[in-house]
Amino acid sequence: MLQSADGDSLNSSVNKIPLFAINSVIPNSLNSTNNHSGEFDPLKNNVDYTLLAYTGGLTLAVGTGLHIYQANAWWQEQDSKFRIINDWNYSLWQDKLGHFYGTNLIAHALAGALEAANVQTEESTVISGLTALAFELFIEIEDGFGPQWGFSPGDATANVLGAGFFISQYYFPIMKNFLIKASYYPSPKFLAGQHKGGIIIDDHEGWKYWMSVRVKELLPRKAAEYWPSFLMIAGGMGVDNLDGVGGGRREFYIALDYDMETLPLYGGFWQFFKSTFNYWHFPMPGIRVTQGGAFFVLSY
Repeated sequence: MLQSADGDSLNSSVNKIPLFAINSVIPNSLNSTNNHSGEFDPLKNNVDYTLLAYTGGLTLAVGTGLHIYQANAWWQEQDSKFRIINDWNYSLWQDKLGHFYGTNLIAHALAGALEAANVQTEESTVISGLTALAFELFIEIEDGFGPQWGFSPGDATANVLGAGFFISQYYFPIMKNFLIKASYYPSPKFLAGQHKGGIIIDDHEGWKYWMSVRVKELLPRKAAEYWPSFLMIAGGMGVDNLDGVGGGRREFYIALDYDMETLPLYGGFWQFFKSTFNYWHFPMPGIRVTQGGAFFVLSY
């Protein structure tokens, strides 16, 4: 593994700082030309209750607004009782991956706000993960009362796994080497105006979801010396030809990926900026595997 100036591995050095490092600096091992010193010490920081109140108020406002929107859009059509719909095969699991990813992203945003308010890293991670899960489950319960929808155990399971994955990155440092990402390009149906509802988040044929791996941190020490720290390998999945009934096909991808956290930008804001962009997979060379064979493509 790559060694830092004090002899620690890069992986162990990264794990000495918060997941988002809002109030910290980047370890020297992330940049050999950087001479910053010091580590995050939450005990020396007072909680910013004003920012904390703003964060809580904004979260509550978004949840309330969503409730009002769904009530006006769905419940006025007819009276509906709560129902459960098992839709495990809907969109060939692409929708489930979206729930997993979305819960992670919401937790990330909340954790950034909490750490900016000087909440300790462990607390901000757990609170953010559980709040994101509660928010997603709230939406799912609302779906249970929709006349055209229902509570999906599959979606709820994906939400739970997404929150668990987020929290696990704090308690099991090796998990920080696995990043969930997404990419999007509008599907032909969406561009043609044929997509029901016209909502990007439901354009499942346009989305791909990725799991990127920090290869350098998992290689043996000698091999890691030759692997660029910015270069990751990602596995992804997309879908095509969905018909809403159960048809369609899966497309799998293996592609290169860029670790945005290796960019030479330092300080709390820039660390949050980099970690946020690490939720997105940018165009990189890769291989697409379908039922028709394997193709070299610019994967996005």
